[in-house]
Parts: sequence; structure tokens; C-alpha cells
Amino acid sequence: MDRRERLIARARQGYRLAFGVEPTRFVAAPGRVNLIGEHVDYNEGFVLPCAIDRETVIAFGPGAKDAKVPRLEAVALDMGDMASARDGFDLAGLIHRGDNNWQNHVRGVIQALGRYGHRIRPMRMAIAGDVPIGAGLSSSAAFGVAVALAASEYSGLGLAPEKIAKMAQIAENDFVGCACGIMDQMASAASVAGHALLLDCRSLEHMPIPIHRRLAITVIDTGLRRSLTESAFNERRAECEAAAAHFGLTALRDLELGRLEAAHAALGPVLYRRARHVVSEMGRVEPVAVALATGDTAALAALMREAHLSLSADFDVSLPPIDRLAALVAEALGEAGGVRLTGAGFGGCLVAVTHKDATGAIDDAIARYNADADLPARAEIFRPSDGAAPIVLG
Repeated sequence: MDRRERLIARARQGYRLAFGVEPTRFVAAPGRVNLIGEHVDYNEGFVLPCAIDRETVIAFGPGAKDAKVPRLEAVALDMGDMASARDGFDLAGLIHRGDNNWQNHVRGVIQALGRYGHRIRPMRMAIAGDVPIGAGLSSSAAFGVAVALAASEYSGLGLAPEKIAKMAQIAENDFVGCACGIMDQMASAASVAGHALLLDCRSLEHMPIPIHRRLAITVIDTGLRRSLTESAFNERRAECEAAAAHFGLTALRDLELGRLEAAHAALGPVLYRRARHVVSEMGRVEPVAVALATGDTAALAALMREAHLSLSADFDVSLPPIDRLAALVAEALGEAGGVRLTGAGFGGCLVAVTHKDATGAIDDAIARYNADADLPARAEIFRPSDGAAPIVLG
């Protein structure tokens, strides 16, 4: 039994235990790792993530036959025991926030679908996943996208990936309280196996960028966990919006570096550094896309080093242990590939894009780091995977 088969079996068993019947269908939505373009999505720029072979699986079926009002019932199998990880709410009335984040992802997605005129049939779902939580690999986006896809499939809505992603983003923004952009949800909803996803976060136009067959994507879990709604994530977004407003712009996507430099003194040191990261990071997206397609590891080494330093020094979302680990890995790799912080920061993971033969150097660097680290880091190679889709069982 492979990884996905185990997830499907767990979701099916959880559904049977919770509701006493067999589920009728399954969907899956992957997590993602962002290769370049960090904190750019909510600034309406270009980003370059890819989906990974870790995902949320939902088993679902019709609502209870004896229910007096149309209801959606859900059980989240990774969120505690069967009693504490269950939720249910009426579909006919106003949907209120629940007691915790996982409930609000479900409730928020259904509320967003209703806001856009989509009627959801009474249904039940059991949710299981293997995307590491709090590691910066978008477990929350995988969760929300899977819920939106399950609701769309069961109610016959046939929603496009862009709409699925938007429903999941609205849930995070309005119900969960994280002012995230659209990148994570689009990566989960629209990625293509073997490719990164070049995404325009303003128009949602996107295209797959092939990842050269000689390259490997390694995610290095630092062991440091964070929660975006408890971190300075929302503060960073507000700082970016303030910097854009200083120039009379709707988003930092439209700011040129020369104009930023000319306004350094008037903008102030904090907003200047935040804007400098965003503007410089957007300039790295296209060169990284070219390097991925051509397998240019030397270019990846230089560009990803610049990106990590910018995230650390200008955007202040790294931590000293993460900077040390990134430096050790970069030194071990040389021009065989690059490494940088991925995700929103304040903990989480590094991503390395390297020649396949260089993954041993990453292991050596991690061993040096772990020799005196408070929390051990570990590395895992991920495959660029397809986006969210129904699961067809044989």
C-alpha cells in the first residue's frame, strides 16, 4: 500500500466510524513548495510554486437521511479524537465561525460558495492529510482547496481551478483570519506534475514551467513551527500596503526599483526594506523559471542566495537558526544548486533546488547543523505533482 492508498484508507475508515456508512467519492488536493516569489502574491506579482506529493484527501457522501434541516457534517481525522474533531452546521441559514481553524476552513469555504450563488447539497466528509502542519508547505491551502473541490464535485458545480482556489482563499481571509494571497491555493488547485506553476497573482493567468529532469527539489524541515495568524504575517502585508499607498499604487507589483530608491528617506527604513524585498523578489522570478527549465544550477545558487538574504535582512521573516542552516547548505552545495527559506517564514522549511547528484551534500550540511541544534532538521525529496482532482478508484 503506497502513501496515497494509506491516506484513502484512513479517510474511508474515518468516514465509516463517524457516519456509519461508506463514502461514495474521494478528492485530493496537494500541498506546495514555493520555489521563488515569497510574499509577492498579496502584492499582485508573479510567483513560481509547485505542488508536492503530499496532500489532503476527503472521503464524502450524502447528508444524513433523517436530518430535519440541510446540513454539512465533517470530521477532521488529523485534528484530535473523533469527538473533538467533528463539526456540523446548517446550510440554509447564516454560517458562523467555529471554535478552531479547521472548522473555519470548512465553514468559510461553504460560506464563500454561497456568497457566489452556489448551492451546496447536504453532505458529509472525512478529511485526512499528510502535508506537515506548520512547516510552510501550505497544509491549510490543501485543506481548503480539497473542501472546495469536494463541495463542487458533490453538488455538480464543475468549478474551475481558479474558482476553487478563490473560495479557499476567501475562507482563510474571512473565517480563519490570515490575510494570505492566492498563490498557495492556486498551486494546490492548478499545478501540473513535473512542472512549476508560473502564476500572475493579479490576473490569475498561469502556465506550467518544466523542471529539468536533472534537478531535484529537497525540502528541509527546520523543526521550527509557526502559525501565520499568530505571527507577524498580517503585519508584513499591512506594511506592504502602506508602502504601495505612499506611491499612490494599488500594489507593489507596479513599483519600479528606481522610484523606490529615490523615495528611500521619505518612506522610512522599515517600509523601504519591505518594499525592496518585494520589488527585488519579483525580479528573480523569471530568471529562476529559465534556470529550472534549463537545469542551470549555478544560476539557481546565486538567485536563491539573494532571495534568502532578502527575506532575512529586508523582510525580517527568518530566524538565526534558519539562517545558519541555509548558510551551511549553500556552502555544501556550491554551484550545484540553491537553497532559501520557503513559505511565509517565522519558522518552517528551506527549499533546495539542486542537481540530483548533490542531495548527499545537503545531508552532510544538515548533520553538521544537527550536531548542536536545539531542534533537529531533516530533509526529504518531493516530486512536483498535479493539482487538486477527484480520485478515481480502480
